[in-house]
Amino acid sequence: MPHNVLMPALSPTMTEGKLAKWVKNEGDKVKPGMVIAEIETDKATMEVEAVDEGTLAKILVPAGTEGVAVNTLIAVLLEEGEDASAISKAGGAAPAAKTVTPANQPAAEAAKTAPTMAVAPAVKSEGRVFASPLARRIAKEKGIDLSAVKGSGPHGRIVKSDLENAPAGAAVAKSGASAPAKAMPQAAGPDAKSLADAYGIPYKLVPNAGVRKIIARRLTESKQTIPHFYLTVDCELDALLALRKDINEAGGYRISVNDFVIKATAVALEKYPAANVSWTDENLVQYTRADVSVAVATPTGLITPIIVDAANKSLKVISSEMKDLGIRAKEGKLKPQEFQGGTISVSNLGMFGIREFSAIINPPQGAILAVGAGEQRAIVKDGQVKVASVMTITMSVDHRCIDGAVGAEYLQVFKKLIEAPMGLLL
Repeated sequence: MPHNVLMPALSPTMTEGKLAKWVKNEGDKVKPGMVIAEIETDKATMEVEAVDEGTLAKILVPAGTEGVAVNTLIAVLLEEGEDASAISKAGGAAPAAKTVTPANQPAAEAAKTAPTMAVAPAVKSEGRVFASPLARRIAKEKGIDLSAVKGSGPHGRIVKSDLENAPAGAAVAKSGASAPAKAMPQAAGPDAKSLADAYGIPYKLVPNAGVRKIIARRLTESKQTIPHFYLTVDCELDALLALRKDINEAGGYRISVNDFVIKATAVALEKYPAANVSWTDENLVQYTRADVSVAVATPTGLITPIIVDAANKSLKVISSEMKDLGIRAKEGKLKPQEFQGGTISVSNLGMFGIREFSAIINPPQGAILAVGAGEQRAIVKDGQVKVASVMTITMSVDHRCIDGAVGAEYLQVFKKLIEAPMGLLL
């Protein structure tokens, strides 16, 4: 029987993705384990492998298509001996739960995300509308009743192009349905493109990559839904810099200041676990291990690979893992488990000469440390002005799960570890 190839869920939070590339073409023979396509998620480009053997008979979603919803039918595989007439039957048949599996995704995780139903027509008999998340968002903004729109996607699914020419509010008025809630009002005034047009400012339009769109949405949701507050502390670095110099000269291995920061972040959480938490409406999630997400800039946007159990790893191991994760992050080759999760984040802009800044919390985590540049400053000790190397750390905190005093006490533990770094080697 034909096998449906559906858009896989490559992470628990994924709702849609970009079908970046078809590795196999229509008519190609495929075997279990062969890579047939590449899917671009919010963090990386991942390979999709075939589990069933057969012929890739029909590609329904072309390469380069963005906003493809999870479980959307993207292709059909035919078994040996079946002809093209069997393709029409594929849409109505329940797809095999193991049709495709994201490469590197654990088998247990793949089983959870494997679809068990075929994509249904746009409107069921009971009136339920099937549309992509992007189409639903556009419809809400324009006041369009989706039940009155004919979908052109796979099996009648409503997609973005079906709404581009629909007049705002017209469908709602015609059907008599109540108008959907209006979207949040935008800031007053024209957008950047309109201003540039009006004042004759030269410009060019650079399309937003799918990754950057998702990052923008997540950061906006974080600032709008998480009550941020900020705590700042100055840490003297002279002892740390001296220890780092001794380690690098003696071991022939280069440890960075950021490696010390990652280690101190995790050890401080172990010493003060009240700050190693996240918020849910039902419970406070108390983590029993410190996994540190580290912000890395890539050509397509920010990604946060994780140093797992950083408190119990040596500086050398942390440094080695961070170098490897950083390289693969920029190449888009991280596995989902290498960037999904983490109990706290670290963002370091010190190498760019930034003295201090405030970072946006990476949900569902409860805090993020923003690390500034180490620089020589005048400080007062015992009534005398002296020069010391100082680094400013700003902690952005989710006030729902971490109170001001808890955040402040955590930073005191962190500061002591940075200023007396021998404790990080024990």
